[in-house]
Amino acid sequence: MNRYLLLMRDSPRDEDTAEWASYLARLRATGSFDGGSSIGSGVRVTIEGAEIEVRDDLVGYLLVRAESVNEARSFLGGNPTFEAGGAVEIRELLLD
Repeated sequence: MNRYLLLMRDSPRDEDTAEWASYLARLRATGSFDGGSSIGSGVRVTIEGAEIEVRDDLVGYLLVRAESVNEARSFLGGNPTFEAGGAVEIRELLLD
């Protein structure tokens, strides 16, 4: 089983807390949900100490287990960000 990070981006509206509660309950029921969180503002830094402005388009993440990226994609149904027209980036977490 592979692990995937679902990065929610470009949320076009504030999602309802009840929508998220319902979606996360369904995700937990699959047995493939390993957590997630909304993401606040921050800063990106380099070794030289330079601070680079971060974009505010990354609004949250979910961690899921799936056999393939297509199976991970199947978890998007009902995702409030996705359903509202936002983008969700799916990235496999590699065991390095």
